[in-house]
Amino acid sequence: MSVPPADPARPGEDIQPYLLEIPEEDLEDLRRRLDRTRWPDELPGVGWAYGVPLGYLKELAGWWRDRYNWRAAERQLNDLPQFTTTIDDQRVHFLHVRSSQPDALPLVITHGWPGSVAEFLRIIGPLTDPAAHGGEAADAFHVVAPSIPGFGPSGPTTEPGWDVRRVATAWAELMRRLGYRRFGAHGGDWGSGISRDLGLIDPEHVAGVHLTMLSSAVPRREPSAGELAGWSEADRERVKESLRRRAEFVRDGSGYSKLQSTRPQTLAYALTDSPVGQLAWIVDKFREWTDSSERPEDAVDRDQLLTNVSLYWFTATAGSSARIYYEAAHGGVGVSGADEPSVTPTGVAVFPHEITPPVRPLAERSNAIVHWSEFDRGGHFAAMEVPDLLVGDLRAFFRRLR
Repeated sequence: MSVPPADPARPGEDIQPYLLEIPEEDLEDLRRRLDRTRWPDELPGVGWAYGVPLGYLKELAGWWRDRYNWRAAERQLNDLPQFTTTIDDQRVHFLHVRSSQPDALPLVITHGWPGSVAEFLRIIGPLTDPAAHGGEAADAFHVVAPSIPGFGPSGPTTEPGWDVRRVATAWAELMRRLGYRRFGAHGGDWGSGISRDLGLIDPEHVAGVHLTMLSSAVPRREPSAGELAGWSEADRERVKESLRRRAEFVRDGSGYSKLQSTRPQTLAYALTDSPVGQLAWIVDKFREWTDSSERPEDAVDRDQLLTNVSLYWFTATAGSSARIYYEAAHGGVGVSGADEPSVTPTGVAVFPHEITPPVRPLAERSNAIVHWSEFDRGGHFAAMEVPDLLVGDLRAFFRRLR
């Protein structure tokens, strides 16, 4: 179908062009702080078991100071059309990259924590101009990539209550302002909950929802024999693996979530004052959640990772980005609160190094699953790790819904 034209800068719509322009004194301040880091001690021979290793982090911090080029990253982001608008009294920053194909399908893509719109730098070109990247012009998208309120240029939030449902409601309004009456949604991590909720609250306009994470499809207990009746052997094995990895995550990998769910303000003092603290806090998750063996860079590009970290640092949004965890834990709609039945066509891409793998029979209880793909590589940050696989799956899923 033909997509109505949208002019993101038209008067009266409260949408303004935006450029990232970090002052030079902020870059100098970062270098000074990195120089003055007070390093902790470390137990010998423990690797990553106790957290990010000292030698690795010293080397990465040195790269950030001396070899990483923020201005090049800033130019790369500024080469993409960026805008801000105010929705529900909150500034919302977003990328809006329109395809040259007039019938392209609008697609809103949403990051999570500790991600940002920098996650999507390797997929925007293939999505908006597939013919130039080995695809078919008919698979083109107009891409809208917002920063979640509280994250990066959409931060900080100025009042409580920015949970998943409220963000999804803001995205529905954003797409309306852009003139898009029919569109798709994609997300992972918090972006998965936001995208799914968008399909729940705006089914008249959401053509389909594509997710790389679906918490409601992760088992919390061993299903009974009756519940397993009719399940394939592969799904039964997936349940066992999912339960094992969930228990491992709760035991050894969920401390960050407990802190951000209970004391985001207290945590913010450390991460906003120390760039090495902010770096370690994010890098730890990229090591744990990616398809990496020794270092995060086994799975993601080092400079793209540092661009992501830099967006948190320069915007001082470590604390405000953590508040979405607090809202979910204190009565808000969270990424795991996805049991409300959805009739929106839903596709799921399963990457083997996701935190906990979803199980299709569980997903089908409350989602209209029409597409399910399983891959042999990739993890939580699919747009950075395996952009080719993610783009291919987005094209395949939405092809049936155009």
